[in-house]
Amino acid sequence: MTETAREKGRSGGRVARQKKRSAPNHIMLPGLKRNFPFCEVMDEEKTHRIDNASMSILENIGVVFRDEIALEDWRKAGADVRGERVYLDRNLVRELIKTIPTDFTYHARDPNKNVRLGGNHSIFVPMTGAPFLRDLDDVRRNPTLDDLAMFHKLAHMLPAMHSSAHHIVEPYDHPISQRHLRITYSSMKHSNKTFMGMTTSPKNAEDVMDMCAILFGADYMETHPVVTGNCNGNSPLVWDETMLGALRAFSKRNQPILCSPFVLGGANTPASVAPAIAQLNAEALSALAYTQVVRKGSPAIYGHYLATVSMKSGAPMAGTPEISLMNFMIGQMARYYGVPWRTSNTLGGAKTFDAQAGYESATTLSATIHAGANYIWHSAGWNEAGMHCSTAKFIVDAEQCAMAHRMGEGPRWDDFDEGMSAVSDIGPGGHYLGHPHTLENFERGFFMPEMFDNNSIEQWQAEGGIEITERALSHARKLLSEYQEPKLDEAKDEELLAYIAQREREIPAADELNQSY
Repeated sequence: MTETAREKGRSGGRVARQKKRSAPNHIMLPGLKRNFPFCEVMDEEKTHRIDNASMSILENIGVVFRDEIALEDWRKAGADVRGERVYLDRNLVRELIKTIPTDFTYHARDPNKNVRLGGNHSIFVPMTGAPFLRDLDDVRRNPTLDDLAMFHKLAHMLPAMHSSAHHIVEPYDHPISQRHLRITYSSMKHSNKTFMGMTTSPKNAEDVMDMCAILFGADYMETHPVVTGNCNGNSPLVWDETMLGALRAFSKRNQPILCSPFVLGGANTPASVAPAIAQLNAEALSALAYTQVVRKGSPAIYGHYLATVSMKSGAPMAGTPEISLMNFMIGQMARYYGVPWRTSNTLGGAKTFDAQAGYESATTLSATIHAGANYIWHSAGWNEAGMHCSTAKFIVDAEQCAMAHRMGEGPRWDDFDEGMSAVSDIGPGGHYLGHPHTLENFERGFFMPEMFDNNSIEQWQAEGGIEITERALSHARKLLSEYQEPKLDEAKDEELLAYIAQREREIPAADELNQSY
């Protein structure tokens, strides 16, 4: 049977379409531009109630800033500073956060991979910080620099990941005190997407800024966000010297910083959703305001890490109803203040990539999309409450994010008239499989997951009865075999390596000395 001229003329014919379907496609999806309603669980009165409660905390209870430089900065800004406790007038806070950009663009090494953040614009970022991994054989073990490089390569190739993050896993084969240098270099070398910078100490953050200046140029960074830092709070109501020093390093260089209270609901917040949000909101606002004390107009992101605590064991939980509700409420508060916001995604407490991991992650992902999060962190690999990054889950999570990306775009209307013409052409009792509209739209009309098996059980058994973990690991191996390094500029690469060598000579390698750096 030969192809008709019409078939040959459509994208090169059937053979060309089959070749296109089987060809590797590692092109990054554009940053998500939402065309999808927000889920808002508070009316205007309740939003104001949270705002008023948070401002009352700042004015009457205060926030501890365990950092002499920050305390002096606050005195100069007009805050009421008593010892380490800072009492913030709500009008001062409101004036400061007004200068935070509502949105901005991350500039990647490859300009085609620049992404906008804030408002209706969102990005997906892999998990970070895992002290263990489940590797390509699904074995749980300590990670190395090579394992970190593997995840950076996968993040580079997976279309829904908009960032290579930073220490997706902790490389145990390198001294802690020097590790941030190799982690940053790996993020830069193995991907040309935007990335994150280590904030494990103020000096480490300054090293990251220096490395970014080598890669992008110091003057360029003055007007272009290129990297993201994270500042974790010590809930309840404490910011420490390490995080505040790292915050200053990023904000002084006009680079975005996540201001992230670390919430374990019921342990370091009240055991109730609404007052927990009031406390978290106060904590986030205090750090967001401080970024503007450091440098007015510098980009900052309303952050948080959310978990609830099991009252049976004290262990953190993921995927619970309250976490979803808190995400919805935080989204409303961030939009109320007009600042971008970060949340955590695809979280799970399961020890393997099992049904629990899937349910927890799917629940969290759905909530983050409906809540309208902008910086969607921990979007691939997280399991065992963040204790390990699963290679199999990394792959499947990334595909789930691609599905969420498609949903967030909303319904497409550009082919509506053509589709309605197809209804007229087919009429009652026919099928659409061979219609020109279907042939044009089969790839984009309905998302077709690669990691999910939708074949009959007979076909599944005939093909070996392979379950999702092995399918995902096989896909990871395939991706890595196809990986092509996005080469750094040779002169910049040499300068980065020289900087790393110099800093490694200057920094003691003994892990116990890390705190002084």
